[in-house]
Amino acid sequence: MSTPPLLTLDGLTKAYPGVVANDHVSFVIGAGEVHALLGENGAGKSTLVKMIYGLVKPDSGRMTLRGAPYEPAEPRQARADGIAMVFQHFSLFDALNVAENIALGMENPPGLRDLATRIRAVSEAYGLPLDPFRTVGDLSAGERQRVEIIRCLLQDPKLLIMDEPTSVLTPQEVEILFQTLRKLKSEGTSILYISHKLEEIRSLCDHATILRLGKNVGACVPRDTSARDMAELMVGTALKTPERGSREFGAVAMKITGLSVPAPSAFGTALKNVQMSVRRGEVLGIGGVAGNGQDELLAVLSGEITTARDAVSFEDQPIGHMGPTARRALGVLTAPEERLGHAAAPDMSLTENALLTGSAREGLERNGFLKWGAAKTFAEKIIQAFDVRTPGPENAARSLSGGNLQKFVIGREVLQRPEVLVVNQPTWGVDAAAAAAIRQALLDLAAGGAAVICISQDLDELMEISDNFAALNEGRLSAPRPTAELTVEEIGLMMGGAHGMEVAHV
Repeated sequence: MSTPPLLTLDGLTKAYPGVVANDHVSFVIGAGEVHALLGENGAGKSTLVKMIYGLVKPDSGRMTLRGAPYEPAEPRQARADGIAMVFQHFSLFDALNVAENIALGMENPPGLRDLATRIRAVSEAYGLPLDPFRTVGDLSAGERQRVEIIRCLLQDPKLLIMDEPTSVLTPQEVEILFQTLRKLKSEGTSILYISHKLEEIRSLCDHATILRLGKNVGACVPRDTSARDMAELMVGTALKTPERGSREFGAVAMKITGLSVPAPSAFGTALKNVQMSVRRGEVLGIGGVAGNGQDELLAVLSGEITTARDAVSFEDQPIGHMGPTARRALGVLTAPEERLGHAAAPDMSLTENALLTGSAREGLERNGFLKWGAAKTFAEKIIQAFDVRTPGPENAARSLSGGNLQKFVIGREVLQRPEVLVVNQPTWGVDAAAAAAIRQALLDLAAGGAAVICISQDLDELMEISDNFAALNEGRLSAPRPTAELTVEEIGLMMGGAHGMEVAHV
């Protein structure tokens, strides 16, 4: 490396009860470098960046920043030393405007009028236009991410950490983001970039460090390494590609007819004259940028939002009026996007979380009494079948990494043998090997005669597993089209609202 490193990590170690999250991890990040941090779920990426950002204190090892010892006691100190972080989950208040949200993240914010002027100047300079006085609840996911990035750029960072920054963006928005990051790099800012989207890593990053089971197991130059080779470095074994196999579609399993539902909250999205059907053996892909009605559609299909009886039907039986428990008894199962708090209760054990949705179909209660032995066995079955990295079923859901909890949530529903399975973001935040396993499980369900509805913002995922595709934009669902007839660019434009196709309007 021709220039002195910006940040050096030397033997960082952090252990928690039952697991060593980071085991003597060492590497350097150069000035003006985009450095990728790769690893499968539970490899230790999140713990490592939390130590860099001052959220976690290492047990041993040391860091140097621009040649001087660096020991941040808290994020405030990290920010003062020129390190900023854009988290995977946005930390914004919907009811406040952009400027107010940004002010909350500053140590000594100027007046809102002066801050608004700075926001406009920085956002225009980096190609991320933002209106400082727009309410955050009215912004798209891509615009919300801009708020987080601008908040960091106003700190004039020397190192910007980004955790899964493109998971909620269309391909067009990804390109805008990459232009911004390349501009920052040209100005000397270093970027530590975490993503499971390996083609993006190849396009953007200069170097990559690979973690496996908490250890640094190697490095590579992404542009000289194939995505498959990087994935295999991460998992240490050959990567299996999902196989579609031959499937025949059967009768319509689930149907929505003329569904219109008001927004459930001030910042929710109303569903407008949605028409949809999915057949047995079919994987219907529904794409959309976050905030366009995906959560509301899943709530309608799960029974969390009830409708007129005939608006939703299962095998010609009206179920619009039924709640989640009654639908689960019929075999209509769902896995929502928000895994911690919606799909799983954070402080409950994995056994308890298995019981929450599996009691009816797995026979985990009888005459009002819970069968804890059977529930534990079911949880262990999920952990084994979906390679969930955890010390055991007694561990709380919140103790799992995001990707491992995602594997548990999807596995819990798949192993209940659903007649219809609706999943929202099934591989969000999981590594390449786990994503391939989850996608294969969904394809296997369809091959067994189930109907699968996959709501996702991952276009590669939708192209890989869906038979037909429809786009959800501002609560309206386009007419489905065979996925094989569409390009990734067309799907991206449809998700952004440029359908140019048959769209059901009110």
